[in-house]
Amino acid sequence: MKSVWVQVRGWHKALVTTALESGADGLVLEKGLSARAKELGRITTIAPDGDLKLGEDVVRVAIQSKHDEEHAAQIPEKTLVILGMGDWKIIPLENIIARRGGLMVEVSSVDEARTAIQTLEKGADGVVTVSEDLAEVRKIIEMIHNISEPVELAVAEVIEVRALGMGDRVCVDTVTNMAPGEGMLVGNTSDAFLLVHSESIENPYVAARPFRVNAGAVHAYILAPKGRTRYLSELQAGDEVLVVDHKGHTRTNYVGRSKVERRPMLLVRAKVGEGEVGLVLQNAETIRLTAPDGAALSVATLKPGEKVLAHVSEGGRHFGMKVEETIKER
Repeated sequence: MKSVWVQVRGWHKALVTTALESGADGLVLEKGLSARAKELGRITTIAPDGDLKLGEDVVRVAIQSKHDEEHAAQIPEKTLVILGMGDWKIIPLENIIARRGGLMVEVSSVDEARTAIQTLEKGADGVVTVSEDLAEVRKIIEMIHNISEPVELAVAEVIEVRALGMGDRVCVDTVTNMAPGEGMLVGNTSDAFLLVHSESIENPYVAARPFRVNAGAVHAYILAPKGRTRYLSELQAGDEVLVVDHKGHTRTNYVGRSKVERRPMLLVRAKVGEGEVGLVLQNAETIRLTAPDGAALSVATLKPGEKVLAHVSEGGRHFGMKVEETIKER
């Protein structure tokens, strides 16, 4: 996930407050202002006396020449680099990104921010807003935080829906609401997932809970940001989870509560190409998978032959990280 820092020249309470309220990841401050900023809210400060020491942990390089570009590329990667781009904004940035990570780029508009994080597809690790236009700063922060790597979804054909006995299932309650067509990717194995729809659908018996995905049994894997997986049983307040819509767009959300309860369960198996994906879910009308058009399909009425969305990856997992090794899970 890309980061957004807000640069504050002198003391600008309105800008600091805007950064805090918009969810900025850090404040770039002058010496002596970190404590004052932290009185307004908890946030990482980047300053000579900040959480990250400006001049030590973080350095700024103004890119005005090929010499400056070379200097920035050769700084040890343990040091974060803020790049102040001159008239040439694309080519020098491409050259530096090709040689090192740990780059933050100064930007003054949404367009500049988008360019910085998309250059060479990989992009910089984040941006530093240098504008004092509060509305523009809010837009930049929102744009950056809404960008996440898309996932490739495939259409799977249901081949079995079978009632099981009792089991422990996990409701993942998040700190923001999800819309119809959004949910989370969950599977019995670490390389194949079904898109479990959020409880954002109204019904006459239970109020919608758009912050919730009734995700499956405790053993299941859930896809997290940066391609990692977690066991549903591990999730707790503050953990990152990946929200995915039916077009494969993703965004990072955070767990507010993980609720495990004993409920009747069922197994769904579906065919994806030459492979298969499966998931054990609670047997209830409000638990739904996602159709290719984003519609929510209740597992209580799901039948073989119906189409649902899935995601299939390659490689095994070691503590949630993808590795190239032979692992078979059934």
